[in-house]
Amino acid sequence: MEVQEESVPLLTNGGTGLARRVWEESKKLWAVVGPSMIGRLALYGMCVITQAYAGHVGDLELASFSIATTVVASFAFGFMLGMASAMETLCGQAFGAKRYHMLGVYMQRSWVVLFVCDILLLPLYLYATPLLELLGQPREIAEQAGYLSLWLLPMHFSFVFLFPLQRFLQCQLKNSVNAAFTVLALLVHVLVSWLLLEKLKLGLTVATLTLDFSWWVAVVGQFGYVVCGGCPRTWKGFSFEAFAELWGFLKLSVSSGVMLCLENWYYRILVLLAGNLKNAEIAVDALSVCMNINSWEMMIPLAFFAGTGVRVANELGAGNGKGARFATIVSVATSTAVGLVFWSLIIGFHDKIALIFSTSRVIQEVVNRLCILLAFSILLNSVQPVLSGVAVGSGWQALVAYVNIGTYYFIGIPFGLILGWIFELGILGIWAGMIGGTGIQTLILAILTIRCDWDKEAMIARDRVKKWSVAADDIRTNS
Repeated sequence: MEVQEESVPLLTNGGTGLARRVWEESKKLWAVVGPSMIGRLALYGMCVITQAYAGHVGDLELASFSIATTVVASFAFGFMLGMASAMETLCGQAFGAKRYHMLGVYMQRSWVVLFVCDILLLPLYLYATPLLELLGQPREIAEQAGYLSLWLLPMHFSFVFLFPLQRFLQCQLKNSVNAAFTVLALLVHVLVSWLLLEKLKLGLTVATLTLDFSWWVAVVGQFGYVVCGGCPRTWKGFSFEAFAELWGFLKLSVSSGVMLCLENWYYRILVLLAGNLKNAEIAVDALSVCMNINSWEMMIPLAFFAGTGVRVANELGAGNGKGARFATIVSVATSTAVGLVFWSLIIGFHDKIALIFSTSRVIQEVVNRLCILLAFSILLNSVQPVLSGVAVGSGWQALVAYVNIGTYYFIGIPFGLILGWIFELGILGIWAGMIGGTGIQTLILAILTIRCDWDKEAMIARDRVKKWSVAADDIRTNS
């Protein structure tokens, strides 16, 4: 894709010209968003399928597998996914600047950094049982979850390769390749799970290994596509250039990891807090229904997060600040429109949503009361990830990490605790307080985006690409 300079004002050609620009930008955006959405749903679907099989084995097995995946593996997943997001900044800007060979270098550099971090996260799996007991989990569940966590290690190591491969393909608008191999992995997962678990009844350990295997199917497929000639402009083979500027790459990766991990864990804390309320079982069950719906719908804003990051990075790398600004406007408007559709559906069917998950009248009533908060969470989530995508595309990860700490953990959670316990509003109060934190974070990100000097950001992006390309070229010359 060739990126052209945009020097004309937004309304030069009147309404027709603006409509054409919006249409062209929307096509570029959806070229990333559509396949990204499919890929995310497929990966999430593999975990849901395995969890469903675990539920058929027994209640203890379901609880243990849920804890192993949503607490242990999910922490590593969130941090590693965030660290890989540094590639969205660098690869997107390099692609926009037409420094195509640097995309392959950045991917290899990311493999090195993520592998080291993967090793550092191993104690989380090796000592999962005592850690879960420390968090208040019953001993029986903690022991079983700790055992399953060890069998999730192959999936843990797949993060090292899969996440950089996804971003490498995504930044050159080859997201359909990622989606195709992820859907293939999902189909393999369904088939193998049906054969080994439904027909042969081989138990939960085999179910966990099946999940590991399916993730590696996605890795091997995408890796094979890249190294076997699918990306001739951006993959020039393995290179020592990957070891240049490792410290700068590590800092950006850690900033990205912290930024995303803080977001990933924010609403998981809501579930932990709900477990300490009166009638905790009902509160957690009702909240789980809402979080299930929220998680599925969240795949859409996260796809916009990816699409916005790529589009902004491409335009900044090409030195086109006005194009980056326009891409941001189109992305925010589109994602908000989608969010309004889902907000309307939740409001319209607030008294029927729980029927999908539970026949309990008590849980249905609690979910009905929570639906207004669910609706506004979904609406906020349609804007906030897109603004985070702008931050990733621009390289503001460290700044956003500080914003997240302040708004989530110094405003949202304390406010939620005050409403939940002091004002005795229970789960409604906790969730409302945390939504307040998200709202303030979204407002701050919006102000940062509106006040952004896009021409200056384009110069910074150009300097970054030039600096890191020169370092890599020096290594290539001396090797």
